[in-house]
Formats: sequence, structure tokens, C-alpha cells
Amino acid sequence: MISPEDIKKTALRWYDTFLSASIDGIAFFPKDVRFGKTRSSSEVLHDFIKIHKQIDSLRHGSKEVLGFGYSIEFEKIKNRNVGEQSFPYRIYFETPEDYLKFVRKEQEYSRFREATKIILSEFPVLKGWLLKHPAKVIENFDKWVDLLKVCHYFVEHPKPGIYVREIPLDISTKFIEENESIIRLLLDVLIENDANKDESTFEKRFNLKYREELIRVRILDDELAQKYFYGFSDFSIPQCLFLSRNIPCKKVFVLENHINFSNILNYLTLPNLKQSIAIFGKGFQIGLLKDALWLSNRDIIYWGDIDCHGFQILSQIRGYFPQTRSCMMDFQTFNDFHELATNGVDTTVIHLNHLTEEEHRLFSHLLSLKVKNRLEQEKIPHSYALRKIEKLFKG
Repeated sequence: MISPEDIKKTALRWYDTFLSASIDGIAFFPKDVRFGKTRSSSEVLHDFIKIHKQIDSLRHGSKEVLGFGYSIEFEKIKNRNVGEQSFPYRIYFETPEDYLKFVRKEQEYSRFREATKIILSEFPVLKGWLLKHPAKVIENFDKWVDLLKVCHYFVEHPKPGIYVREIPLDISTKFIEENESIIRLLLDVLIENDANKDESTFEKRFNLKYREELIRVRILDDELAQKYFYGFSDFSIPQCLFLSRNIPCKKVFVLENHINFSNILNYLTLPNLKQSIAIFGKGFQIGLLKDALWLSNRDIIYWGDIDCHGFQILSQIRGYFPQTRSCMMDFQTFNDFHELATNGVDTTVIHLNHLTEEEHRLFSHLLSLKVKNRLEQEKIPHSYALRKIEKLFKG
């Protein structure tokens, strides 16, 4: 036999569907509660007292007693052992008012109706979204005035081209940042044709300026530094500027910085080399360089740690720029300084598409080692590194 508590659990599961129906103007009530009916004579006889206690509990929680909630229709069933008895045949909510008072959602539903009325009056196109996400209306009850201000701004300026905190609205400067998830759902509908659906970050998706990654560059040729950079030889610039600048050099050294800044001295102590620059990399963020088309006709030299991740990054950058050569990422260097090797991080990658045959043999060898399978850049003596770099520079 179903209990009043079970009915309430069932009724609450209807709530979102009921909200959607109310938006769509579809009658949701009367609505029946499904339950197991007591029909078996043996069941009635065996649990006679228990069943009647359950029926009494059900009746006391019903509209008949409380004046709201579920209604019960009974049917009489004759039993040869206990005589004629009345059992629930139908349990149902007759009206929305009965239902809402029973689940204690009267005030919330009233606010929901008011909010959806305002939303649809300003943006009828959001009806389909509201039907799918009625709970989002409730979750953001206290924010809809400001949310709609934001929506209006983006509809009128679908490509703002400014930072999010520059948007000229009388709201908290952090409001959009703090409510990105709901605003994103709304804007995906409202400015669908102007949104960059392939972009996951809010700013890129909705044509806003964003804080770009900085790329650190060192000019290794004093003449280049004086002629094109006012003598500055070590600086960081936003990614967009780096991508658009055709730096007049022939060689580009890329040094890895996968986990921390421990490799910074290698970057800072690179020798002066004619028509050359160096880039302080960011490990797997090497993808920041991929759209720098001007790098396609430069001699790129990558120097990373001799470990599994170092070779993954080498394969990645060579996928962008096939002419990339590796520096000190060979068996000779690994064997010469193997006593300085440490334990590397495990990886599930076993094949890399953009390594030379020798590089891949070394990569596979590192995978086979359980210990001492990582030789970091900074462990290699500076004099040795200089010799190797100068050899590559001349090659």
C-alpha cells in the first residue's frame, strides 16, 4: 500500500514537468498517482490490521481531511473471510492548487510564473529553452533583472570586442563572470548565429576580449634587438601580437618549461647567435605557437627534457612545423649523463607520429625503463650545451 510520504516523493518528481506544462499552457491536472492495489483475498486476510492502518494513514493525509492534496476514490470488494471492505481504487490530484499546497511549492510557483512571464515578454524566443530548463528559472530567481540586462546588451551588441568588465551596464562588474554558466545557455539561444560554438571559453565564444597568454621571447642577436625592438632583448608579448609579428630571424630556439621555471637559466644563458631568437615554452601549451604562420619558414630547434613528455611535446610542435629539429634529445646525451637522470612521470602514450626513427627509439627506451628515465635540461652541463647549440647553429 502506498503511503502519504510515497505520494509526496512521486509528486515532487512531477514538478519540473508541471512547470514546463504551465509555460506551454498544457493542463497537467487532474493527474493520477500510480500505486499497487490490494486485491488478493489471502493478502487482505493475512495483513488485515496492517492494511487498514495504512488506509487510515492515507485517508488522514488526503484532501478529504486536510482540505488540499490528493483525493482518494474507494471501491468495495467482498471477501468471504472478512466481508465487504473499501480499498483505494484511485489516488489523484484534482487541481494545481491541491498539488502545489501538498508539495509546499505555492510561493515558488507564483514566483516562477512571474519570472517566466517577464522573460517571455522580453525574449519570446527563449520559450523552447524555458520548457527544457524550468529549474534554471528557479535557481536564478534573484538574478533575472540583471540577467535580462546582459541578454539585451549582447542581442544589441553580438560582437562587443571589449573586456567583460567593460560592458556598460549598471550591474556588478563581476556579475557576468560569476554567472557565466546561465548566461552562456541564454546567449547560445539569443545570439546563436554570432556565437563561436567551437570555443569553450566564455570570452572567445561571445566575441569578447580576453586575457591572453604571454609568450616570452629573447632576441639572441644584439643587432636585431637594436634595429627592431629598441634594444630590448628579453620580453613577453600577448599571443595575438606574437602570431602577427614576422620577426626577421632565421633560427628559433624553443626551450621547454613543462612544470616550473627550473629551466629558466638555460633560456637566459643561451649564447648570442646571429639572426636568432629563443622562446621560453610552456610544455603542452606549445599549441600557442601553432598559428604563427611566419614560423613556417624558420629553422626551429626544440630543446626539451629527455623524458616521455619532452618527446610528446617535440612531436606536437613538429606536427605544426615539420622542419623542427631537436637539440640534446638523443641517446648520446642521455647515456653521457644517465647518472643524473631521475624518475619520470608515467604516460599511456606509446607511439608518436612526428619523431625521427632515432627519437622514437629513445622514446620507447624511456618507456621501458622503470626508474631513471628522465634527464632534465638543467642537469646537462652548460659547456656541453653550448657546444651542441653552436653545432646546431652552424648546421
